[in-house]
Amino acid sequence: MTRQHGRRNAVAAGMAVMMAVAAAAVASFVAPDTAAAQEPEMTFFVTSRGLGDGANLGGLDGADAHCQGLAAAAGAGDKTWRAYLSTQGPNAVNARDRIGDGPWHAYDTRRQVAADQGWLHGDTIEQARIGNAIGKMIALTEEGDPVNGVGDSPNQHDILTGTQADGTAFPAGEDRTCNNWTSNGEGSAQVGHSDRQGGGNSSWNSTHPSRGCSQENLVATGGAGLFYCFAID
Repeated sequence: MTRQHGRRNAVAAGMAVMMAVAAAAVASFVAPDTAAAQEPEMTFFVTSRGLGDGANLGGLDGADAHCQGLAAAAGAGDKTWRAYLSTQGPNAVNARDRIGDGPWHAYDTRRQVAADQGWLHGDTIEQARIGNAIGKMIALTEEGDPVNGVGDSPNQHDILTGTQADGTAFPAGEDRTCNNWTSNGEGSAQVGHSDRQGGGNSSWNSTHPSRGCSQENLVATGGAGLFYCFAID
C-alpha cells in the first residue's frame, strides 16, 4: 500500500509540473499579442506630400480633408484628423485649439511626441526647457518616412503652420497664413522646421515666414507645402 501511495504521489507531482509548463507556454504565446494590443496608435504625422498648389490648401477644411485622406490610405482613417494650422483676422483660429489634448504618438508608436498641450508647446518654464520630442526621426510621415531636412536634397523641412510658438494665431495685419490657406500667390506663411535645424530658433512650429505662397516660393525657402496632422480622438 505504501509503495502504491508513493506512485500516486509521483504521478500527481509529474502532472502538476506538466500543467505548469503548459500554462507557461500558453502565456508566452498570449503575452506578445496582449502587449501589442496595448501599444498606442499613430496620432501624429507630417503629410507625405502637399496639395501641389502652394499654400492654397482650400482653407482649413481642405487641409483637414488632406490629413484624413492620407491617414485613411495608411490604415488610420478610423480617427478624426486635423491639420495643425492657424488662421488670422475675424474669427481667428489657433492651431493648438484644433488638435485635441494628447498624448500624441508618431508612426513608430513607441515614440511619444508630447504628453499634452503643455509639453507640446512649452507652456511652463520646465516644459519649454525640456521641449517636445519633435525632430527628424520623430516627425515622420503617415508612411513612416522622415522628411528631408538640413543636409538632404531637396530640403523640405519647412512645415506650414501660420502659427506663433505657443500655438496661437498671429494678430491680424501682416499675412502669415497665405490668406487663411487660400492663396497661391501674394502673402506669406509662417513655417516651422520638422528637423529643428537651420535658421533662427529652429522651432518645430514657428521659425520664419515663407517668401510667398506659390509652390515655387515654398520650395525656394526649403519646403514642399507639407503640414502637421494630429488625431483628436
